Amino acid sequence: MTIRTFVAAATIATALTSTAASAADCAVDVEDPFDLEAAQINEIYDCLKDAMAEGYAKQGDEIASNFRSWTVSSTRPAVAGPHGNRLLQTFANDIAAEQYLKFAEEGVVMPVGSVLAKESIKISKKKKKAVTGPLFIMTKMEAGAIPETADWLYAGIQPNGKVMKIKQSFCHDCHANYPDQDMLAYPLEEVRVGN
Repeated sequence: MTIRTFVAAATIATALTSTAASAADCAVDVEDPFDLEAAQINEIYDCLKDAMAEGYAKQGDEIASNFRSWTVSSTRPAVAGPHGNRLLQTFANDIAAEQYLKFAEEGVVMPVGSVLAKESIKISKKKKKAVTGPLFIMTKMEAGAIPETADWLYAGIQPNGKVMKIKQSFCHDCHANYPDQDMLAYPLEEVRVGN
């Protein structure tokens, strides 16, 4: 066996072992994410958070590589219902943070350049484990740039760092339910920073 073949085999074995260990470490004992207690959610997040950040940043996307240094909007992830009943944790860049963290219900106008990045964790009922979901991203563009989405650009990063193909209307059709909040939904009240 050549050194190159040995190194490649060792690398593959290490990757498979770490994936298996990660999956076992993030086992979940409930089938419905709404049944999770706060302590269980914190355990799941602690189990996945480092791998999530590493995976999102894998392809070098600027937002995916830096969002964890932004302001977090909740004390822990929570299940709100949208985004496929995933556990969600939202981060706001410096431009967005002040306005977003007011959690205002009317008269909201987010400044141009606001970016929100929402981590997601899916509970696999079949495998009874928690798995990293996409990183959902919203960016407020210049007035009139995208009138059909109220000037929001929606994007996503897969858990492996690859950019998702997203139909803007798919995201906006749900966000349009919050016109007085500049198309923004917020974390559940009980987990909002400051509550």
